[in-house]
This record gives sequence, C-alpha cells and structure tokens, in this order.
Amino acid sequence: MTTQRSVDTSPLKIGFTKRASGFAALSVLLLTLPGCQSITGNANVAELRIVDASPDAPGLDVYQGTNVLAYNLGLGTITSYVTTTPGTYGIIANAAGTKQQLVATQATLFNGGQYTVLIGNYVNSLHQVVLKDQSTPAPSGQINVRFVDQTTRAGALDLYLVPSGSTLATIRPVMTNITFNVNSGYFNVPTGTYTLVALPTGTVPTATTISLYTGTSVTYSSGAARTFILVDQQLITTPGLQVVIGDDYDSPTATI
Repeated sequence: MTTQRSVDTSPLKIGFTKRASGFAALSVLLLTLPGCQSITGNANVAELRIVDASPDAPGLDVYQGTNVLAYNLGLGTITSYVTTTPGTYGIIANAAGTKQQLVATQATLFNGGQYTVLIGNYVNSLHQVVLKDQSTPAPSGQINVRFVDQTTRAGALDLYLVPSGSTLATIRPVMTNITFNVNSGYFNVPTGTYTLVALPTGTVPTATTISLYTGTSVTYSSGAARTFILVDQQLITTPGLQVVIGDDYDSPTATI
C-alpha cells in the first residue's frame, strides 16, 4: 500500500510512524552532516533525514529513488542528515532485505532546505510525511522547539519543559492535549536547561506524580532548534512512550 503526502510546512495535523530499533542494525549513507550544522546558503544542496515511528512495522530499507538512505531502520531511530541534490524524488520504504514496498511518497527538496521523512502508524496503515525543518537560528536568547506526536497508545498528553532548579508542580505545560498525528509547529522557549516530562492530559502534578515519560536534563544554546518526536515503546504491557530528538539547528559557535 502507498500513501502520498506533500511537504508539510504548517503546524496542522500530520501523520507518520515506525517500529522498534533496539536490535535493528542501522546503516546510513556516508555522505552525512552532523545535525548541528546548517547548509543554508550552500549552492545545489539539500539535506534529508529519516525517522521510524511505526510500532509494528518490520525493519525498513529506505530509498530516495534508487539511492539508499538507510538499511533496516527500526522504531525510535533517526538518521543523520544526508546531503542530496535539490529536486523531486520518490521516497520509498521497503521491508528490510526485500523489494516489498510498504509505503512511498513524493518529496520536493529545495536548495538549502532541511527535511525530515517520518514513517509512522501501524503497518496496515503505514504512511509517510515530509516535514520542512528549521535551518536558521531562533531569536537571541530563545530556542525553537517543535513537538510531533506519533504515539498510538499513550492517549492525549500534556508536555512540560521543566527548567533546571524548578519542579513539575510549579510550572505550566508548554503544550496541552497533544494527540496522535499532531505537529505543534515551532515556537519559542527561553534559552536554558530543561527536562521534558509527559503526563496524561489533565493530570495535576504533585510531588508523587508518576510521569509517562521523563527525559534527561539538557542544556540548549541560544538560537538552537529542536524537534521532539513522541513515539511508542516496543513490547510493553501498558501505554508508554519514548522521545526521539532531532537536532535541527545549532549556532556554528555553540558547544554541542
């Protein structure tokens, strides 16, 4: 089955997903750039990365036309950016090691652009979406963040970025009632050190609240841009989630 989507540049709802990766070997093309670099202004170059968010699809071999982008990609895996020539391409995901096409889409990549292909949902409804990533700095003293929900089992979520030295009970969520297939779009958050926490929507935090997800404390430099992709955990008995973080942009002078 195939689903075609155009490049999405809006904060409206989107779809995508893919399967577990703990034991899935990942091979990415050698022509990659670290996520902390930007190609803005480079002639005849675009960048593309792939995220697997499907909870039950097999490992995926992903192609841009006939060129391989990744082998045996699994749930919760994000590749590095791969450099490519701007143009319109078919992005195809096959079951790993086979020619069985599971999903495909058309992507138009423009000069200087950075893009993420999200492959998601259950395998019987697998689909791809191509997102335009931010490749320019956030305003001075700010970071830009974007949340993309691909959790099929966690339900509606409230998301918190807990500043260093603060507690969950003393701050307000940065997003409320985010659900499957929602893309928040980028928004500003003051530069600082934060811990991402996810709670079921409507939960009033207390000192004893148990979260669905609590990340590690991360310091973000001024001007940075990040995409947080919420995906399912694999082989669990109760709803849970993990978070894939895409390093969309960092200042060339930032310490990463």
